[in-house]
Amino acid sequence: MTDTAERYREFRLPDVGEGLQDAEIIRWLVAPGDTVTDGQPVCEVETAKAAVELPVPFAGRVQELLFPEGATVDVGAAIIRVDTGEERAASAAAGGRTPVLVGYGAAPAPAGRRSRRRPTAPPRPTAPAAKPPVRKLAKDLGVDLTAIVPTGPRGDVTREDVHAAARTDEPVPAPEPQTPPSPDETRIPVTGVRKATARAMVASAFTAPHVTEFVTVDVTRTMKLIRRLKEHPDMTGVRVGPLLLAARAFLLAVRRNPEINASWDEERQEIVRKHRVNLGIAAATPRGLLVPTIADADRRTLPELAAALDDLVATAKEGRTPPAALRGGTVTLTNIGVFGVDTGTPILNPGESAILALGTIAPRPWVHRGKVVPRQVTTLALSFDHRLVDGELGSRVLADTAAVLHDPDLLFTRA
Repeated sequence: MTDTAERYREFRLPDVGEGLQDAEIIRWLVAPGDTVTDGQPVCEVETAKAAVELPVPFAGRVQELLFPEGATVDVGAAIIRVDTGEERAASAAAGGRTPVLVGYGAAPAPAGRRSRRRPTAPPRPTAPAAKPPVRKLAKDLGVDLTAIVPTGPRGDVTREDVHAAARTDEPVPAPEPQTPPSPDETRIPVTGVRKATARAMVASAFTAPHVTEFVTVDVTRTMKLIRRLKEHPDMTGVRVGPLLLAARAFLLAVRRNPEINASWDEERQEIVRKHRVNLGIAAATPRGLLVPTIADADRRTLPELAAALDDLVATAKEGRTPPAALRGGTVTLTNIGVFGVDTGTPILNPGESAILALGTIAPRPWVHRGKVVPRQVTTLALSFDHRLVDGELGSRVLADTAAVLHDPDLLFTRA
C-alpha cells in the first residue's frame, strides 16, 4: 500500500558557500498552494558571504513553508515541503528509513525492494536544536543532548551548554529571565553579511600591522577629463566618475609596483606574490559592507573597467552578488568621498596587502603656477600590511596613484 506522505518531498538548505553552517531566510518567493517547476527559485537566503536565491530541484505544488522569513536555518535542514504527485514505495510507514540528500529531500526507494516491518521501539526523548559543530562536541564529550536545557537565543544548545553539562554531568539550569530592553533603545541582531564583516574586520585589525599614509593632490585636470570622457563614444552607456579614474590610477600604480600585489601566509611565514590583480570595490549595501571583485582589472581597457564597475555596484546594491564574486581580491578601493568625508584610515580586507581610500573632491585654495587659486583637491589614504609592504613600497604606490590623478595624461602613456 502506498503512503500518501511519500508524495511530498522536502527541499533542504544546501551549503551555498564554502563550509557555511547556516543561513538566514530573507524572503520567500513562493507561498503554499503555488506550483513550482524544477529549478525555480523559491526563497532568498543570506549567508555570511552573500545573499543568494535557492532553486528547488523538483516540480510540484508547495504544501508548506517550514520556516518563517527572518529565521536562521542550519545547513541540511528541510525548509519547504512540496507535493510532487509521485506515488513511491513507502518504507517509512513500515518503519524503514528513506535516505536523505542534503538540499534535495528524500531519495526514492529502489524499485522492487520491499521494506521489512520492524518492532515498534519506545519513543526516545527529542533532543533540542543544536548546530552540527555543537552536536559533534556533545558526542566527543559524551554528553546527552536530551538532558540539556538550551540557553541559546533561539532555544538551541550552545557550546557553553555542552561544556557545562560535561563538567557537572547534570542538566544545565534554565537562564535567569533577562531584563526587557529599554524603550529608549533598539537592539538589532547582527547576522549574515554584517556579522561576517565585523568578524573579518576585527581579525584584520588585530593580525595585520596596519600603516596608513596620506597625500593631498590637485585633481582639477582629472575632473576636466571626466567631463570629456562622458561625451566620448567609447564610454556611451557606462558611468564615468572619479571612482573609475581613481581605480585606473591605482591599478597602474600596482602594475608599476607589483610587489604590493601580495598576501601574507601566516602558517608558512611566506609572502605570496599574486600574478593577477583582482580589484575589490567596497560597496555599502542595506545588508552591510560588501567587497566584490573585478578579476584581472589591470588588463581591462577603460571602457571595460567602467562597465565592470557599473555591473559590480548595481549587483551589490540589489543584494545579488554571488559568493564567488566576493573571493580572490588582491587590493581594494573604497570611495568615502561620496559621503563628503575628506579622508580616513581604511582597514585591510582580510588576505590583502593594501586598500586605497578616495576622499571627497572639493574646491580648495591651492598654489597653481605661482598663484593661490581655487582647484579641485582630494586626499588619498593608503593602508598596507607592514609585514610585506615597507614604507618605501607603500609610498611609491601612493605617490604613483596621486601622480596619475594629478596628470591624467599618464593614464594613457604610463605602463
